Amino acid sequence: MTGSGQILSDFFEERTRLLEALGRPENRHIVVRLIGALAFRTHCPQFGHLQRSLGRVYTDFDFASYRRFFPDLQRLFAGLGYQEDKMVSRLFGESRMLFHDPAHGRHIDVFFDRLHFSHTIPLDGRLEADSPTLPLAELLLEKLQIAHINEKDVIDTIMLLREHPVGPGDDDTINLDVVTGLTSRDWGLWRTVTGNLAIVEDRLSAYPQLAAADREVVTDRLRALRQAIDRAPKTAAWKVRAVVGERLKWYEDVEELVDR
Repeated sequence: MTGSGQILSDFFEERTRLLEALGRPENRHIVVRLIGALAFRTHCPQFGHLQRSLGRVYTDFDFASYRRFFPDLQRLFAGLGYQEDKMVSRLFGESRMLFHDPAHGRHIDVFFDRLHFSHTIPLDGRLEADSPTLPLAELLLEKLQIAHINEKDVIDTIMLLREHPVGPGDDDTINLDVVTGLTSRDWGLWRTVTGNLAIVEDRLSAYPQLAAADREVVTDRLRALRQAIDRAPKTAAWKVRAVVGERLKWYEDVEELVDR
């Protein structure tokens, strides 16, 4: 039952149970949003099937929240049957929490205030821009900030760009102002994101499950993103770092506590 502490075996039914719990009156003040593969699927009702046809699988639940909701999330997920990983809370509690599903081997990972993998994507004030997932710009950057992008990240990016246009604002649109604002301040992020845009475009032809129309739409949106990123004025710090270029490592290696 969705209101109990019984964790459901079906992945999507459990997603619904979690989201319904967050919608209860006692939890509505908690600002927490889905991220990761499930967020992409949730925000892509028309083309979500591409994940399945391209071999994407779901393993865990990932969320982003603000650090001030740490105790609320402890209470919420414990009440839903999950077990907090106390070691992760002690070591990384300022930036993340981890909860285990003892029945099905899954877990819930919660990131606070930022997405920090190869680079840092700040979330301050952005979680309120969409629900129940991160805003689309941050969902995209969650994947494009990975220096060694893998096939799962490529699949999620293709699906998101097939479903949603790029442009101004956050209303079912990948917000170009957010993307260009971050890449114009941080040369390292710019280098990783633009490199990954090229990788995604190059790999489109590797998926026969994509129709010609799918590849055309995604290609157009990839190129629109690159064009907007290139045209955006760069900061003085960006220009200084650009002089150094790839002679100095521009990203951090991802610490894989959990699967993305």
